[in-house]
Amino acid sequence: MPAGKTLQENADSQRYPASSGRMKLPNAERAITPSRKITHYLLSTTHRDGQHKAAFFRRFGFTLEAWDALASALLNHARTHDVTEIVPTPFGRNYLVEGPLPAPDGRAPRVRTVWFIANREGTAILATAYPLDA
Repeated sequence: MPAGKTLQENADSQRYPASSGRMKLPNAERAITPSRKITHYLLSTTHRDGQHKAAFFRRFGFTLEAWDALASALLNHARTHDVTEIVPTPFGRNYLVEGPLPAPDGRAPRVRTVWFIANREGTAILATAYPLDA
């Protein structure tokens, strides 16, 4: 990171690891996990891109019938763990958060969540989640 710049200021210009300073997801208490993102993507066995993620999350006891358990776990994940990388886009920033995700079956697989905050907005919205150790 360039000298004299804060973690947030550096996010304006480039992609970088956030390891140079500990940072939580901005406004994590207001983060949103859209129900369709969970039900039609992360837990969908028929979604072209989501079916493999669904197989992963279902192995740990998350189910479509109780989709809100995954939504809650992902919100807690964002509030508990540090941001590991910030990726600027033309429309805002993606914040990557990594760490264990407590699951209904008692295990805690390591996952990466990606949260998007649009330019001039303050609310993080879940973009995706996937396993770190597959």
